[in-house]
Amino acid sequence: MAGYISAFFIGGVICVIGQLLMDGTKLTPAHVLVLFVTAGVVLTAIGVYEPLVKFGGAGATIPLPGFGYSLAKGAMEGVKEDGLLGAFIGGVRATSGGITAAVVFGYLMAVLFNPKTKP
Repeated sequence: MAGYISAFFIGGVICVIGQLLMDGTKLTPAHVLVLFVTAGVVLTAIGVYEPLVKFGGAGATIPLPGFGYSLAKGAMEGVKEDGLLGAFIGGVRATSGGITAAVVFGYLMAVLFNPKTKP
């Protein structure tokens, strides 16, 4: 039960930060997306995001900083395995499942549903 609460708490805090950034600044959702993914990479590189993942579980890995965490973690593991080339392919290898799901489901939704134009 404690795992659910910590995941809800961490995920909620990340979402609140994103909402405050969009409401309190002139940042667009696209800017916040890039900021969160980049923050996930940077926080992973300096060792701050890993304890957050251990505490919050899916609450820390599912939101956008979690994607940056996966990219950075994959790149670091890739460097250990393949050297410099691993820095480029490790992140893609680690996140390929999520990227593939986003492309496939995005395509399916585009085929199945007709977008409504704004007046």
